[in-house]
Amino acid sequence: MLAGAASVLVLVAVGAFVVGTGGGGKAGDAAPAASPAVPGTQGPSGGVRCSGDDCTGHDPEAMGCGGPHARTVAQAPVDGAHVEIRYSGACRAAWARVTGAARGDTLSVTARDAAQEETVGEAGEAYTPMVAAADPAAPSACVVSAAGPRGCVEG
Repeated sequence: MLAGAASVLVLVAVGAFVVGTGGGGKAGDAAPAASPAVPGTQGPSGGVRCSGDDCTGHDPEAMGCGGPHARTVAQAPVDGAHVEIRYSGACRAAWARVTGAARGDTLSVTARDAAQEETVGEAGEAYTPMVAAADPAAPSACVVSAAGPRGCVEG
């Protein structure tokens, strides 16, 4: 009887651990796997590891700002690609995401005086590091094709 109760407790503890660690994702589609916190940062609960200016320049997935903490606030087709502005109210930060772009295209996000950019790789997808944004309507995202045309999305 005692052995059976101990087995049940072990199973419950293992189940809670597995559920609590979540799964990995790309560009805000799923909660990232647990990773160590960045030294010197303390964020709100729920795995969020930065807020506002502390998020600028950091990867939204690594800092816990993606997944359930993010939403698309603006999107549009730009030169054959699909550009989105992603925003996390929990982190008070935004980033840009592009799909269907060409290798070598440049994606950027700007809010206030901060800007971040990322070059599109083989898969035709990319997302930028974050910029602080207290208002989800503040950021803009632009893609510059390797061939030259430019298009932007406003938040």
